[in-house]
Amino acid sequence: MRIDILTVLPDLLTSWFGESILDRARSKGLVEVHLHDLRQWSTNKHRRVDDYPFGGGAGMVMQIEPIHKAIEQLKAERSYDEVIYMSPDGQLLDQPLANQLSSARNIIILCGHYKGGGRTGT
Repeated sequence: MRIDILTVLPDLLTSWFGESILDRARSKGLVEVHLHDLRQWSTNKHRRVDDYPFGGGAGMVMQIEPIHKAIEQLKAERSYDEVIYMSPDGQLLDQPLANQLSSARNIIILCGHYKGGGRTGT
């Protein structure tokens, strides 16, 4: 199984995959995990991938253009069984869903929400 993760904080996840059960699965050749920095597909000179909500309000939203470019580039390289957007409003990842996903060959996971240091955005 290959898992491609799209995120603006790939370095934050690197150590987690090297110290967990996923590391043992990687060592046995059962899974490949590839972390991709969404900023790589930004066209903004500052490599921003977020923007203010068009309707106003607090917080930031992800720009669709870098996400779309990233997914299209990955899909041009191989076919994917699932493209998953992580969201607190989404389907709960429980054991039956994990069992279903375990039979997939290639998965893209978009980690679209991020917040840190008391601020959102950059």
